[in-house]
Amino acid sequence: MTLRATAFVWPGNEGEAALTAIALGAAMAAAVALLVAAEIRGRRTVVLVAKPVASLAFVLLGVSRFHPGNPYGAWVLVALVLCFAGDLLLMLRRGFLPGLVSFLLGHLAYVVAFSVLLLPRSWPPLWAVPPLLVSTVAASWLSPHLGRLRVPVLAYVAVITVMVWGAIAVTAAGRGPWLVATGAILFYLSDLAVARDRLVLKRFASRTWGLPAYYLGQFLLALTVGR
Repeated sequence: MTLRATAFVWPGNEGEAALTAIALGAAMAAAVALLVAAEIRGRRTVVLVAKPVASLAFVLLGVSRFHPGNPYGAWVLVALVLCFAGDLLLMLRRGFLPGLVSFLLGHLAYVVAFSVLLLPRSWPPLWAVPPLLVSTVAASWLSPHLGRLRVPVLAYVAVITVMVWGAIAVTAAGRGPWLVATGAILFYLSDLAVARDRLVLKRFASRTWGLPAYYLGQFLLALTVGR
């Protein structure tokens, strides 16, 4: 199967697809701004509304760009939905572990999507070095704070590291646009913020950059669904 790195196929009219992306992007940006403000001020009721709206925006963007017969787009859409579910679960008082599992499955779906564009055996080991180094430091940093969550959290770190490696490899090989690597890296960095906030020390600074990074990363990845 031959893939062209610069070929995108949008369902329907290109102008309509662009307007949809702009509208959903604006809605997501507004919801994220409201979410960050609510997190800082401790307004849980607002969080319970703003977060699902922001997450639904990137899912709807993926749906609007999906067309049948596109395995890459299908797997990215699966990943977006699993991450949406993870966002909802993390809002529950006992939802951290189920949310972690949902996000882990979402990252695995991204790994499969990137494998559609470039088989893992063709991912240069060199591109695994940067995320592996960062993940090793992060795992060492988190380890004393994990307790019973050690196995699932370390498994999550391993999976997201592979996900970032795949995204960088796909982009570097010209099999995907810059949106793939940029979106995956932003997602990865946002997870570091979440880990710090949830497992080590709560800091508003982690949310003020972590949440926008997460949503922008997901939005960029959703934009590639029509590939």
